[in-house]
Amino acid sequence: MIPQPPEPTAEDLLEIADALLPGHSLDDARITAGNLHHVVLLPGTAAVRVSKRPSSAQEMPRRMEVLREISRAGLPFKVPEPLTPVTWFGERTAVAVSWVEGEELPEGQGDPGQIGKLLRAVREVAVTPRLRELLYAPGDKGWAEILAEQVVPGLPDRWRDTCRRRLEVARDLEPVPDVLVHGDLGGSNVHWSRGGQLVGVLDWDQAHLFDPAIDAALMAWHGWDNVEMAVEPETYRRARIYDAPFGVGHLVGVLDGRPLTNVEGYVRSIVGWLERDC
Repeated sequence: MIPQPPEPTAEDLLEIADALLPGHSLDDARITAGNLHHVVLLPGTAAVRVSKRPSSAQEMPRRMEVLREISRAGLPFKVPEPLTPVTWFGERTAVAVSWVEGEELPEGQGDPGQIGKLLRAVREVAVTPRLRELLYAPGDKGWAEILAEQVVPGLPDRWRDTCRRRLEVARDLEPVPDVLVHGDLGGSNVHWSRGGQLVGVLDWDQAHLFDPAIDAALMAWHGWDNVEMAVEPETYRRARIYDAPFGVGHLVGVLDGRPLTNVEGYVRSIVGWLERDC
């Protein structure tokens, strides 16, 4: 296992933010964390992303290039744009990206019209040669083999056969043309106005080229009924199939085809989803 750098303190993270954005006040700074990055939020100014592990440190330059390409696509909502170069701080990388206004909607409250607008806009982004070079495309189905070989055997007996069958159905879906897929929609990554209008979409770290039904399934944060009203029947059908084996959020975690680094933790998370949602 690759050794992880020591956990940074709040003071460490604020020092990184100050180094990237000298002269900006940190009085209102808030610190949060996702799966890949610590984030120093400077409301109205920027979000400073600091890598949590070596893989995310190495990937940050590519991910910032993806943001630059997507920001040029003319999307009808805001996308964070890099404000500084990616900079190394010891074993970590960090970058400041532009602030995107708006707020997260409570679960289940998204408007189908706005959900449909978001999903259409993402899937209709023109995939430039540069974007195709930067993004992975999991169409070779290696993701299904990873799940079948590494995850299904670790599931409790009562779920194993059911999940294996559902996975086979998802694997065998008829291919569709690759489009841009955000890969992590829902929750705090989608910002809305107080009136429920779409404002911006954050965190494109999981962006890839694949089936747009993946993003539709991720928007089930706002309820499957709302998703069904927002998309075409075939997209809805495929979204339910992708979600059925383990939850589409877990599926996205293996679409890049890389072996899992923490199979036990991944299985525990899936079991929690199965017991809660199935």
